[in-house]
Amino acid sequence: MKPRVVVVGLGPAGPDLLTRETVELLTGHPAVRLRTTRHPAAEVARAAPSFDDAYEAAGTFAEVYREIRDRLLADALRFGEVVYAVPGSPRVLERSVDLLVEAAAEGEVDVDVRPALSFLDLAWVRLGIDPFEEGVRLVDGHRFATEAAGERGPLLVAHCHNQRVLSDLKLAVEDPPDEAVLVVQRLGLPDEAVVEVAWSDLDRSVAADHLTSVYVPRLAEPVAGEVAAFAELVGTLRERCPWDREQTHVTLSRHALEEAYEVVEAITAWDAATGTDAEVDADEHLAEELGDLLFQVVFHATLGRERGAFTLADVARGIHDKLVRRHPHVFPPDGAAPPADVDVSDLGRTWEEIKRAETGRESVMDGLTDALPSLLWAHKVLRKAEAAGMPWAPEDLGAADDDPAASATEELGADELGERLLALVAAARRADLDPETALRTAAARVRDRVRAAGA
Repeated sequence: MKPRVVVVGLGPAGPDLLTRETVELLTGHPAVRLRTTRHPAAEVARAAPSFDDAYEAAGTFAEVYREIRDRLLADALRFGEVVYAVPGSPRVLERSVDLLVEAAAEGEVDVDVRPALSFLDLAWVRLGIDPFEEGVRLVDGHRFATEAAGERGPLLVAHCHNQRVLSDLKLAVEDPPDEAVLVVQRLGLPDEAVVEVAWSDLDRSVAADHLTSVYVPRLAEPVAGEVAAFAELVGTLRERCPWDREQTHVTLSRHALEEAYEVVEAITAWDAATGTDAEVDADEHLAEELGDLLFQVVFHATLGRERGAFTLADVARGIHDKLVRRHPHVFPPDGAAPPADVDVSDLGRTWEEIKRAETGRESVMDGLTDALPSLLWAHKVLRKAEAAGMPWAPEDLGAADDDPAASATEELGADELGERLLALVAAARRADLDPETALRTAAARVRDRVRAAGA
């Protein structure tokens, strides 16, 4: 006879909401297992083993549910039949039961799921709504960013068991709802609560527990589902792929550099293909390379989230706020209308002034990374010197007319500029000099002069 798992639900609250059948199974069956003892009705099977240890040992909920499934299958083989009790209803947001049903479909075990009262039945009454009339969608709080993608509400978000989940909900929505949401807690218990909370205070004004849900009447804008789904995928790779698990910010640094160069290469190819039959392929290639670079950004954000340092939302919010601050001609800080005319030549200086004020750096040259290639580094040094009001003016080099450095201030086309740079590299080879070091040294003198002037 095939081993069997009988799944019962502990209902939404205390023992008084259990079905008679469930009570009989929990008190009379020789092999009972509780998903968790953290439930008011678990006292009916007080002596039964639980899987609470799996929550403490595993790193993710996905690992917990797989562990529970495997141990239940082993218990079913050992005892022939085992009763498995889960909070609420076995068929409402119960991933461990889904995994058991999948195992049953593969012929490993028979699974018998018994009906139980769900927290939903209490929620509709307390909220005073008909879920069918309102079109409410039930969402798992741990998967809100992806499962609520494109939704405008109403939503009932379950499994909001701690402040981190509430914070993730809040940050997943770009344009927060204007109206308050309802936090429902411990329904069916003496201390049940339904509290109206502003979206901005969602993770601050209530103390979440394992019986907490959030009702969202409507969202102003859909959640950015594609980016959220991609961030979740990177988290899955980090969890399951041996290579991804080994990576750190340091080991990924060269990949970020390589992907950035490949984006530049794709842009060059796109520019050459514009207006030709190859333009569509060039667009696709550029989009692909941008995706590879985005993977690096999301990977680093995933590592930051693991350490509790920052998340992808923090990264996006940070650059959003920075760009707003550094474009006062677009977003005037006093709320006034943007100016009608802006002198583009002044924008670079304004950017550097705001940047210095934000960072507290003494010079526009502070924070200029030395990791850049010397040509790009020299270009940034000259740009910052000009923004500081100290543009570099080449001195008379006494060069001949055919010298590539001659007439350094004249207007050049891209091809002629490239030829002159190439000629300088050839001259450096003949003189057995390192052009990287020579250029970096010359640019450093400009940098030091600007710093010395206090700019």
